[in-house]
Amino acid sequence: MITRRLGRTEHHSSIAILGTAIYWEIDQAGADAILVKALEYGVNHFDVAPSYGQAEERLGPRMPDLREQIFLGCKTQERSREGAAEELRSSLKRMRVDHFDLYQFHAVTTMEALDAITAPGGALEAVVEAQRAGLTRFIGITGHGFDSPAIFSEALRRFDFDTVMFPLNFIQYANPIFRRNSEELLATCQAKDVGVMIIKSVARAPWGERQRTHTTWYEPFDEAGHIQQAVNFVLSQNVTGICTAGDASVFPLQLQACANFTPLSMAEQEALIARAGQFEPLFAPGITA
Repeated sequence: MITRRLGRTEHHSSIAILGTAIYWEIDQAGADAILVKALEYGVNHFDVAPSYGQAEERLGPRMPDLREQIFLGCKTQERSREGAAEELRSSLKRMRVDHFDLYQFHAVTTMEALDAITAPGGALEAVVEAQRAGLTRFIGITGHGFDSPAIFSEALRRFDFDTVMFPLNFIQYANPIFRRNSEELLATCQAKDVGVMIIKSVARAPWGERQRTHTTWYEPFDEAGHIQQAVNFVLSQNVTGICTAGDASVFPLQLQACANFTPLSMAEQEALIARAGQFEPLFAPGITA
């Protein structure tokens, strides 16, 4: 699997990043099997969060042996200085490491959340202090929702974040507002040398009233050909990589698609966007989850 430079971090991350929401409810044997599969494909970047169920508890016992070969990102949904400082240290303890490579403000889906983080006494103060203390090397921001590209463009005006993580796929790009805001964010990231990670690359539609057949909170593509097209589209944008979906059956297909990534021409990308009407965007204006 190829790697790409994660902006100014200078880390060359595998284009598939292990999204540990897949560890939400899993025993240690199942968690270890996922880890082995990821390493077999050359995944060298893990993304974990205390809100991902058992992720920290399942991955933590394996980290002492893996730490030197893994770029490790973690997250907080705390918005206050005190709350973020406490959660960061708790995550370090559960993960059995002495620092993170990247610590991110998680689920920033509204301007109000961004305001809380960046206000005096907000979580940003705690993470900057943690960076100075050597507890994290870099600072990022993540979130989903229709407005995330616009929110993160504003975030980059307020603070020099090292990375961003937001949703992007060919279905969302069929909305001209989402596409314009995403392209503006990607251009800003390129100019500022900010690393870009993508979530929801294989999202097909919201579940709605349909019976859920996967553990993801959205309906994913689950056929290899569709997953390959979706992955090819996202990785044809100016991004570092994609976080893998939180479903054990989709996970190996997404790894294989990343291993087989083939860039799409602009004509091929536009043709895929033109087919987006067959599906349903996960995010619409005013919807964050």
